[in-house]
Amino acid sequence: MASLTVVLRVNAQRPVNEIEITPVRSDTSEQRDLIDIGRQVFGIAPPQGQDSIGKKVYFSFLPFSTSVPGGGYALITSTTAGFYLGDREDTHMSRVNFTPYTNFKQRFGLPIRSYIWLKENKWVIDGDIRLLKFPHEIWGLGKQYGHNDKINLDYTYVRFYQHVLKRIDGGFFMGLGYDLDYRTDIRSKSEISIADFTGYPYGTAQNGSSISSGLSLNLIFDTRANSINTWDGNFANLQFRVNPTFMGSTENWQSLYLEVRRYHRLTDNPNQQNMIAVRNFFWTVFNTKVPYLDLPTLNWDPYNSSGRGLPLSRYRGKSLFYLESEYRRDITRNGLFGFVLFANVTSISGPNTHLFGNWNVGTGAGARIKFNKKSGTNIAIDYGVSKGYRGFRLGLGEVF
Repeated sequence: MASLTVVLRVNAQRPVNEIEITPVRSDTSEQRDLIDIGRQVFGIAPPQGQDSIGKKVYFSFLPFSTSVPGGGYALITSTTAGFYLGDREDTHMSRVNFTPYTNFKQRFGLPIRSYIWLKENKWVIDGDIRLLKFPHEIWGLGKQYGHNDKINLDYTYVRFYQHVLKRIDGGFFMGLGYDLDYRTDIRSKSEISIADFTGYPYGTAQNGSSISSGLSLNLIFDTRANSINTWDGNFANLQFRVNPTFMGSTENWQSLYLEVRRYHRLTDNPNQQNMIAVRNFFWTVFNTKVPYLDLPTLNWDPYNSSGRGLPLSRYRGKSLFYLESEYRRDITRNGLFGFVLFANVTSISGPNTHLFGNWNVGTGAGARIKFNKKSGTNIAIDYGVSKGYRGFRLGLGEVF
């Protein structure tokens, strides 16, 4: 997600608490984006000069209509803001994503996702707040049912995640967070109930609800200077979450999430994107009474970015492993157009399957159009396929 470039500084004696900044483009004069084209078309002169500490906010905005899980279409507006809260030479770019949507009937969403770097990268604040009315399909547990054997459910969902982490050494951060998942009026919209369909008794009562409220211990390793469009670096996240009943949870349960990402550039050209990006995560829960909708599921990982080429929530179980690789490259020398090729595999535990005993593949390709070169924000148009499914995915910024 690169659009800013800080020169990599190699010091013989690096202070123990200084984070290494990976190369990011700060000189974007050779780049071109949709904002440049808009200025040219309407005869708008670009602003002169550049602020020295990079505190300017770079907005990207994309309205579109698309089909949604559960049937029908929704109007979506995706807004991404990239900004600096310190000198861009020692502070990473922060981002906030706001993606409200509605079908003007029984479906709406107000999600806000943030990843904030404080001055000199001493603290990072990771947030996820949502209010959703969210009908969609489910396929039971593991590979319990085939692609066409599904039921529709509906519920209202409130999520509040807030994690605050302090830098410990270099790119390592540690902190605590509060995590709330509250679902109410959970009901099947099909002839069979959720409990009868899944055979799972927790959080599946018709017109029922579930609350998971607890604390999390979070460890992050992050050397990405720009998380909107990573140009180089590494990322890892370890989260252990506890949901005790005395904090309001319906059941007492725990979860463990571990993710690792690597971004490997194939060129030294600072103005060209040519990269292989790889990510994988393992997500599991402890205790047999975890509410059904809190079980590990595709596209419901902490960053809601898994499962391209597969339906939303296609695989759900008590343990999930996911691996994805993507090749990214510019088509034009000015970075306006690019493409990606991606593939992923998922393994899930369930009544008839064992973790690492089954593999489910999704693959596809996508086009990239540079919306804002200052923040590196792309319009991402992906087309993915898997057994029994194919579909488009549209958004702002890279998937991971």
